[in-house]
Amino acid sequence: MVRKRFLALLGLAALFGLLFSGAPSPARAQENIYTRANNGTLRPARIHTAEGDRVLPFISAGTLRAAMPASTNASAARAGAAGNAAGADVAQSAPAAAADTQAGPAGNTVGVSRSSLGCGNRNPSVNVRVNQDCSYRLQGEEVVKFNPANPRNLIAGMNDERQGYNLNAFAYSLNGGRTWGDDPPPFYHKINNPAAEEPTATDPNRHTIVGGDGNFFTYDGGSDPAVAVDLEGRAFYSNIIFDRAAGNGSAVVVAESLSGAAGTFYNDIAPFSRRYVVAEDNSLLAAHDKEFIVADTTRGSPNVDNVYITWTVFKFDPSCGAAEFCASPIYGSMSTDHARTWSTPELISGISPTLCVLGNQFDPTQNPHACNNDQGSDPMTLPNGDLAVVFNNFNAPVSTVNSQQLAVHCHPTGSSPAGTAHLNCAAPTKVGNDVTKGEPQCDFGRGPEECIPGSFVRTDDFPRIAINHGNGHLYATWQDYRGGEFDIQLSESTDGGLTWTEAKSPVNPDRGKDHYQAAVDVVCSGPLTANNANCPSSPSSGVEGFQSHALCPSTAPAAPAQSAETATGDHVAISYYRTCQVPNQNQTPPGGAFAPGQPGVQAENSDFTLSGGHGRATPYAARPVSPLFPPSDGNQAGFMGDYTGITVIGDVAAPIWSDNRVVIPTAFQADQDAVHDQDIYLTMARVPRTFDENTER
Repeated sequence: MVRKRFLALLGLAALFGLLFSGAPSPARAQENIYTRANNGTLRPARIHTAEGDRVLPFISAGTLRAAMPASTNASAARAGAAGNAAGADVAQSAPAAAADTQAGPAGNTVGVSRSSLGCGNRNPSVNVRVNQDCSYRLQGEEVVKFNPANPRNLIAGMNDERQGYNLNAFAYSLNGGRTWGDDPPPFYHKINNPAAEEPTATDPNRHTIVGGDGNFFTYDGGSDPAVAVDLEGRAFYSNIIFDRAAGNGSAVVVAESLSGAAGTFYNDIAPFSRRYVVAEDNSLLAAHDKEFIVADTTRGSPNVDNVYITWTVFKFDPSCGAAEFCASPIYGSMSTDHARTWSTPELISGISPTLCVLGNQFDPTQNPHACNNDQGSDPMTLPNGDLAVVFNNFNAPVSTVNSQQLAVHCHPTGSSPAGTAHLNCAAPTKVGNDVTKGEPQCDFGRGPEECIPGSFVRTDDFPRIAINHGNGHLYATWQDYRGGEFDIQLSESTDGGLTWTEAKSPVNPDRGKDHYQAAVDVVCSGPLTANNANCPSSPSSGVEGFQSHALCPSTAPAAPAQSAETATGDHVAISYYRTCQVPNQNQTPPGGAFAPGQPGVQAENSDFTLSGGHGRATPYAARPVSPLFPPSDGNQAGFMGDYTGITVIGDVAAPIWSDNRVVIPTAFQADQDAVHDQDIYLTMARVPRTFDENTER
């Protein structure tokens, strides 16, 4: 056996000798898009409007973080590190340094322990620490879903830097979120070769946008974790993987955890695999970014157990102008065989003469009404097997600098293994306004970017979507700056996403703070709840209380009155961050961008909040679920992901987020290049129901 393995390795070495011999191919010689975006030599394109420049979509913060070499932004990050340790008014004690590494007995046939792994003594008394590593490395950008086949089984994903800038980890809980295990996903055996993703006799789908030669590198960057669980308990973990430096390789991949494995491991993606590959490219014309996935979990749906994924494809080409930006449309794909075979990617963001303009601003071959300047899509299945997808769009009329949230309604049909699967999406409709005028900008070493100055993190206005599985009502939420602060906005659809009505006031009941990175889910109610796996009973144990503290009370105006909207009866849960605003936040700072050292920048406290209410009757009642925590610092500064997550079981919410409550022991801080460590936390709390439960002012 040893000899056979040795001969096989010799054969593989010979193959790679052929692949890498000779002059580099044009594809391999291209300068890396993600590195250029990260170091600021590639910047977002702009459209001139009557109110100033509209900055167009750009590669997500998580992907840029993953592409970040250790030297990037080091001076800016360190500038605030020392001040943060003393400047924040949160007294945090150092965690126990001893590692609790004893694993419990095997809990099932695959040998999974029910005890938390890693440094258990570092777990807090408030909330549950999800990542179980012993390092002081950043984890952020998190998602969570419950398993319809076993609601005590929670499945999570996160960006994870314990192995470097920046990879991912998945996590799982078998006891309703009280303890967790985690591991890296199996994405990094994959070798970039789009030519092998063209249709074949056994798989008629084309798993590439551009095609062409690969660079034959394994992928060394990963970001944008997303999870889904189907009706039978299969878990799915997706990622954007890409080259951090050499080549322009990027791919959208989804791994499967078999029914019964409970998300404790995922099937490997082989080096030259087509299985589990949605799209793979090695071209400036197809840089993949920011995907989300969803599984159809409605018993009786014609598409039950189908899995859907949507994402952004950035198209860059010097022929499109100085910024090289051509377009960034939303694509989608579907699998009818549990993520093993994916349909040929389809452009789904569509065309709208009434909603979208300047679709050909940078690429004259495009339709002028193409809705193709997009980012941040999120899909959701409907009880009848259809699909709704929301996304952030920048093709709004040039009379305003603002953008908009759009949605498409799709009617999926066909078989992915047979090559007949199609999403069949209609033209987009408007979900709501995205008021970006006046949004603060920070400089993280790449030029001005939308940010939260108080915590000094990049942020975005990407929408999130959720459904009441009991009646099919949809809710979308996002942040914008219409009130001179980042507030959480809400829109509702009662017809499957064909039309939307925006709430008249923000979800958050308090003012004088920035509210951002919202996640949404809905308590199940209505005529479809009976025998519905999406509508489990509330947990009988493990429900935590709320926190009690005041966040920047000296500057907070009185809470607004609740709007007179008629409640639909839907009980909606929305979670989000809150951060104190900095002095003069709505005035342009010196140099045009906020930076550490300016008053309040990277020096204000934050918390994480759970709000609840009914339909569009905003504001909701809100209560903090985390303690106060200071900003990120050192080499963890500037990033808390592009999103958070939430899943609702009965009337109990399980929000998931990252924060910086852990103080790295003093003796270790210099080598870690940080004072605080960003970890992932989850809690179980009942969704506030009536406004008299509100404690945030």
